[in-house]
Amino acid sequence: MHTHEKILKRMSSQLIWVVIVFIITTLVEGNRGIGEGCSPGDLRGLASFKDGIQIDTSGRLTNWVGHSCCKWEGIICDNTTGRVAEIRLPGFISTQEFLFQSQMKGRLSPSITLLTSLEVIDLGGLTGLAGNIPPEIGYRLPKLRKLYLYGNILTGAVPESIGKLSELEELALHENRLSGSLPPSLGRLRNLKVLHLYSNQFSGIIPGSFTNLTNLIHLDLHSNSLTGQIPDRIGQLQALKELDLSNNSLSGKIPQSLTNLTAISVLYLDTNHLEGAIQFPSSSGQMASLGFLRLQNNRLTGRIPLSFGYLESLKRVSLANNHLFGPVPSTLGNSLALTELYLDGNRLSGRIPKSISQLSGLIALSISHNLILGPLPQEMSSLQNLQMLDLSFNRLNLSTIPQWLAELPSLSRIFLAGCGIQGKIPAFLRTTPSPIQELDLSANHLTGSIPEWLGSLTQLYSLNLSKNSLVSTIPHSVTSLNDLGVLDLHSNKLTGTINQVFQIGHRFSDGSLTYIDLSDNSFSGGIEQISIGSQIGIQFLNISQNFLEGRLPISMGRLKSMKSLDLSYNKFGFNLPGALGNLSLLETLKLQKNHFSGNIPNGFLKLRKLKELDLSHNLLVGEIPLGKPLSDFPESAYSGNKGLCGKPLTPCKL
Repeated sequence: MHTHEKILKRMSSQLIWVVIVFIITTLVEGNRGIGEGCSPGDLRGLASFKDGIQIDTSGRLTNWVGHSCCKWEGIICDNTTGRVAEIRLPGFISTQEFLFQSQMKGRLSPSITLLTSLEVIDLGGLTGLAGNIPPEIGYRLPKLRKLYLYGNILTGAVPESIGKLSELEELALHENRLSGSLPPSLGRLRNLKVLHLYSNQFSGIIPGSFTNLTNLIHLDLHSNSLTGQIPDRIGQLQALKELDLSNNSLSGKIPQSLTNLTAISVLYLDTNHLEGAIQFPSSSGQMASLGFLRLQNNRLTGRIPLSFGYLESLKRVSLANNHLFGPVPSTLGNSLALTELYLDGNRLSGRIPKSISQLSGLIALSISHNLILGPLPQEMSSLQNLQMLDLSFNRLNLSTIPQWLAELPSLSRIFLAGCGIQGKIPAFLRTTPSPIQELDLSANHLTGSIPEWLGSLTQLYSLNLSKNSLVSTIPHSVTSLNDLGVLDLHSNKLTGTINQVFQIGHRFSDGSLTYIDLSDNSFSGGIEQISIGSQIGIQFLNISQNFLEGRLPISMGRLKSMKSLDLSYNKFGFNLPGALGNLSLLETLKLQKNHFSGNIPNGFLKLRKLKELDLSHNLLVGEIPLGKPLSDFPESAYSGNKGLCGKPLTPCKL
């Protein structure tokens, strides 16, 4: 063999060994990076993140020790590079046994951007996480695909650099305290599919650049302070299935291009200040996939267009609380997929069209607070799936409740307030096919007594018979209504005692009632013997303007959920129980026009959430306890008690 051939052979052997050594070294280093070590930048970034957290109720960060960060809980590394690719530390931790809401109290460290290979950051739902979104996030995390920082208490603006995250597919920053304008650079995120910025404090306009997000499927900006108009070219977002711009201050007309969103399935535009008439396509085929349309709580005017009926895929529609007028279009009967229709709070007139009866899948129908005329079309009796019907406060002048209405097989929530109903409460409500859960017959002309059979409505949750001319006593059968949560009988001519009310749900330790209004009747007797403490879930109690007397029971101090208590205009007397000071959630306390005597208890100083107080026109004496909140109320809260002195009244004489 020639000398040069030997040299080449030796060099080849050496080269092979070099390659082998390189491969082995790479594998060892790679394994060390994944299992034993951590990139210095990644380690510094994670350590800085941990240092910014003072409290971690999940205990996940306590195990972040050493240098093997790829083994830490919530950290996922790339198998090839060993770099940290994902941080997954969501607030909700789900296991087979339980769902746990964890907290991380502290500040989001800007050093998290040192992890330059990150593809996913999930810190959503960590309710104590404060700080700002790092301004340099767009420059340092070029691989980021998903960014979840929702449900925290982050403040400040969304940085302009976020528009450089060209790989970003999902951005969820909702339910924070972020403010400022929406950066136009967000419109450069061409891969973005989900953009959730709702429930923040953003102001300014919706940038026109958002219409460049042609891959966007979900856009949710509701509950901010956005102004200006909806971008004219929003119709370019052909992939959009859900659009929610509600609860803002948007103005102007709904863009014509919106009707070209052929893939959209959810549209929310409620609680804005939109002006002008709603415009929909004049023929079928457009907005063919629109399933959810919410335009309520705006300033929309004009008629509901006939073309509305061509939106064949509509399932849930709300045009409530606008300034719409004219008739309910008969073409609505063509929207056969409709399950929920809310037209309440407008100026709609005429009669309910018979075509409504074609909506066989309709579950909820609300046309309350309009100018609709009677009679109701008999054809509505074919709405076999209807569960909720609200026709309250129209010009129906029903005189009586149509019996076919009570025969609807699925109807369980009936709202017919202010419909001109006369006479006694009809007995056929006792035997409805579907047990009544909510019944509102208030502001009618009902007479007679509350029927004893009412106690047989065992699934009744809400009963409102207020503002009628009902007489006699509350029947004892109401004590059987163990599920009753709301009872409103105010402004009638009821007499007797109110003992039965506080016995509702007495078999259960916490009772069931949360709202009781028996005001403006002629109830008499005392309440000191009533087991009022058994209803510890009560939040609203109004028994004012009756003829009740005697002492207040000490057990009232057990009503820890109470937010509003009105006992005014009665004949209650004796000392105010200091136990009322235990009602730590109380916001309204009205005791005026009674015969209370003695001093105001010092315990009232514990009512830190009290916003409204009236102790006027009693027989109270002595010095008003000094301090908040008692000293902050006006003189009128204490006037008419000749023996009272001290701030805010005149100083007490020594």
